[in-house]
Amino acid sequence: MNRLNILTFPDPRLRKKAAPITNFDSGLEKKANDMLFTMYEDKGIGLAATQVDIHERLIVIDLSEDRTDPIFIVNPSFVVLDSTQETSKEGCLSIPTFQQEVPRAKEIELSYQNLRGESEKLVADGLLGYCIQHEIDHLNGKLLVDYSSSLKRGRIKDKLMKMKDGKNKN
Repeated sequence: MNRLNILTFPDPRLRKKAAPITNFDSGLEKKANDMLFTMYEDKGIGLAATQVDIHERLIVIDLSEDRTDPIFIVNPSFVVLDSTQETSKEGCLSIPTFQQEVPRAKEIELSYQNLRGESEKLVADGLLGYCIQHEIDHLNGKLLVDYSSSLKRGRIKDKLMKMKDGKNKN
């Protein structure tokens, strides 16, 4: 497996909307496994393909403590089952050191395809529901910072640019 480069805000590629996947072949499985490996290496619980500069509708998630229960989600969409808004503090691998309270639907029904192209459904709430909604935001070009004020977004952008500049000087 290969470790992929995670794009960080304000990289404009994070705003690109992901295209539906039509080829369910070994290449898709390799992308998904590389994404999973990258997510594990960076200690994340979810990763959208957009975050690694693959603009296809693919997400990997693993909420298990021992990293043995990955979920591969292709071409996801969801309907809200319970529109009660719950907020949770979210982090993002593409926006290191930043967390934001984000309102999310309490319960959703996810429709997606697995890596073989078979259709599946899943009812999700709690952390899994938040994670799915967060990663689908990525596929649609929406970022965690979009839930912040423009002033706060500017500060985050400046902080991350300084962090990146510091790394480039070493």
